[in-house]
Amino acid sequence: MIKLVNQKSKLKCSLIFDEFPTIYFNNIDSLIATARSNKVATTLAVQDYSQLKKDYGREQAEVIMNIVGNIISGQVTGDTAKQLSERFGKIIQERQSVSINSSDTSVSRSTQLDYAIPASKISSLSSGEFVGMVADNPDNKIDLKVFHSEIQNDHEAIRQEEAQYEEIPKIRTIDSDIVQINYLQIKQDIQELLVSELGSVAEDKSTIQDRTNASGGGITKGMRL
Repeated sequence: MIKLVNQKSKLKCSLIFDEFPTIYFNNIDSLIATARSNKVATTLAVQDYSQLKKDYGREQAEVIMNIVGNIISGQVTGDTAKQLSERFGKIIQERQSVSINSSDTSVSRSTQLDYAIPASKISSLSSGEFVGMVADNPDNKIDLKVFHSEIQNDHEAIRQEEAQYEEIPKIRTIDSDIVQINYLQIKQDIQELLVSELGSVAEDKSTIQDRTNASGGGITKGMRL
């Protein structure tokens, strides 16, 4: 399937690999690099970067992490949060400090280069909050590539919709006796299938042997003559 979609002059498509570290996909980095030009979007869903390193190795995990163009992340901690913070880069931020003593109060302001999204912020994201970075094209520039956003849901409408859900009707009740009967029936069907197929094979072999003997007899007579 991958070879079929990753070709020139094909329709746009999307490849989504959920729980990607649980499967081993050889040369996934080559697929991401080449499929982009063939209008194929590849999405890898990973719980944590450490899981990817464990299953794919550090070298391969770093290649996969660095070759992707768009990154969207929820709450993660440890090295994953630190690496994402470094990838999002630094921006100039204003700092303000207040000094108070017995006779005077002074306020000083300064600017310094600091992480746009600190690792501590990524580690404390709430449910529905995401940080990330998107890639752009030369003909479609994006001014704000790094984002920290929250999904806004109408929770009241969702609760009303869920309140109207109905239970799935029960078609039949399955107990251990029905499971056992079905199991024995399957075994019997398999045995009958084996007997039928083995009988067909034996008949074919017998037919071939008879033809071989008949042909061999004719040759022997010819040689005797």
